[in-house]
Amino acid sequence: MGLFKRDEPTLPSMANNAREKQKTKEIPKKERAVSLKTDDITTILGKGSEFEGKLQFEGTLRIEGIYSGEIKSDSVLVVGEGAKVSAEVDIGTIIINGEVNGNVRAKQCVEIRKPGKLVGNIQSPCLIIEQGVVFEGSCKMENISAKPGKPAFPAEPEKNKKEIE
Repeated sequence: MGLFKRDEPTLPSMANNAREKQKTKEIPKKERAVSLKTDDITTILGKGSEFEGKLQFEGTLRIEGIYSGEIKSDSVLVVGEGAKVSAEVDIGTIIINGEVNGNVRAKQCVEIRKPGKLVGNIQSPCLIIEQGVVFEGSCKMENISAKPGKPAFPAEPEKNKKEIE
């Protein structure tokens, strides 16, 4: 006889386990939550997709396929490693891992990561290029989104002058 006795499941508890298993099998696949681990990405043009035209979006767009045309947004565009984009791009931020042919205007930043390739001109206040990428074109770094108005360093205020009578 052993010192510890393992409790054997009784028939009612075995029936409950069977009912629980049956409930999980009854849930349709459509109702199950799927975690993509890409909380920031709101739209994906996947591998094997080809799209041509004018594209406007909000949130973050990731292109993994082939796109040609025009892209306008104040949001984030991610060009995947196998993607080929031939477009005039007017964007908030672009991260290039694939191939982009066309001029890029970014209000915030252009980032080219290895093994990315950009053939075209860049206009952006921020440019990040990793070692090992290809960039053929010119770059003009200026703040596109800044509106003319108050200067960054205002002139010194005039001192009050007393009139001599």
